[in-house]
Amino acid sequence: MSTDRRMFLKTAAASAALALPAVAVAQSPQATARPSSGKGGLSRARLARMHEAMARHVESGRMPGLVTLVSRRGETHVDAIGVKAFGGKDPMRRDTIFRIASITKPITAAAAMILVEGAKLRLDDPVDPLLPELANRKVLKRIDSPLDDTVPAKRAITLRDLLTFRLGIGAVMVYPEKHPIQKAMSEAGVSPSANLPAHAPDELMKRWGSLPLAHQPGEKWMYNSGSDILGILISRATGKTLETFLRERIFAPLGMKDTAFGVPAAKLDRLATAYQTDFATGKTVLFDEARGGRFARPPVFESGAGGLVSTVDDFLAFGRMMLNKGLHGRERILSRPSVELMTADHISAEQKAASDFFPGFWDDRGWGFGMAIVTRRDDLARSVGTYGWDGGYGTSWYADPREDLTGILMTQRVWDSPVAPAVNRDFWTSAYQAIDD
Repeated sequence: MSTDRRMFLKTAAASAALALPAVAVAQSPQATARPSSGKGGLSRARLARMHEAMARHVESGRMPGLVTLVSRRGETHVDAIGVKAFGGKDPMRRDTIFRIASITKPITAAAAMILVEGAKLRLDDPVDPLLPELANRKVLKRIDSPLDDTVPAKRAITLRDLLTFRLGIGAVMVYPEKHPIQKAMSEAGVSPSANLPAHAPDELMKRWGSLPLAHQPGEKWMYNSGSDILGILISRATGKTLETFLRERIFAPLGMKDTAFGVPAAKLDRLATAYQTDFATGKTVLFDEARGGRFARPPVFESGAGGLVSTVDDFLAFGRMMLNKGLHGRERILSRPSVELMTADHISAEQKAASDFFPGFWDDRGWGFGMAIVTRRDDLARSVGTYGWDGGYGTSWYADPREDLTGILMTQRVWDSPVAPAVNRDFWTSAYQAIDD
């Protein structure tokens, strides 16, 4: 990397920090005196270490830039490094908009709990009245069975099944695809992937309804599809688009002014460009451009599993609300019992053992409503009881009640595998090593 490029990255990050009063500007790590910490107990010198670690990922050329946020006890540190697009000069900023991918899921789950609190939905009622496409299901005898080798479902799918990903259909983690159900899901356009569903909600439900379940309802955890179907359920229950309901009940009350399922023309200059790896060549290629890309117009389908865009400050408002047990200022978004239910582990030991998600995932984690729950601490980062999730477009959010800490990482580099990339692991290690009390 050229000296000019390195200087630009450092200057852009420093300028962003100095322009924002809520940012804790890090001191030099070479200082001999013990550095001071703010009210949140975050060491300024150790925050500087985090900046250096994140800057290395940008300087490596893997991504053009990123934005990080760490907030503890009301003290918030934001760091914007690099630029929004390779070959561009527009720096990453605190208000840069990102495609947040699967950290959409906790927001969709919160919306469902708002309806439960209002007695519009019930956790253990069948979803058949609102989602008749899922009524009277057939279930594969085995995961590798032909599509017509089925038995009747033992019971109906419930809202709880959607929230906990135990509805009986979702990602089948076998690659390359070899089972008939995998191929059928791909052909129907409902197979979980980096490319979000591209059909209207009613059409998608017809497609899901045309397929057998891979497992009996309530039997096994399967990733992703539950949140997309949940978004359709919310829309049908309210008679509104999913975005309209989210805006009325979550985004507007929390001041999440840049969170939506698309980016209006007036804000497109703030949207970062997204990249991915071309596995045939190993090179970095464009995944989604800012202008003219998928998120530059309203989507045909508002994906409750991964379709939102947001900023670090918008998502901080959601994270702080969750840490405050549903309260935002004087306004209650969710009840305390709802937050506690959402952030409890609902997956049994037997279900974890049967899961075909990536190896080791369940060693220290469980699953609540739309998010992971830390069940055992075996790393520097994340206390037991921490909850949150990661997004496959290069985003991450977790909230730690024990530390009163929430962190957000925003990049736009699509994950190469189900295992978190190094930048995620380094961010969370850096965030926790910065705790100074």
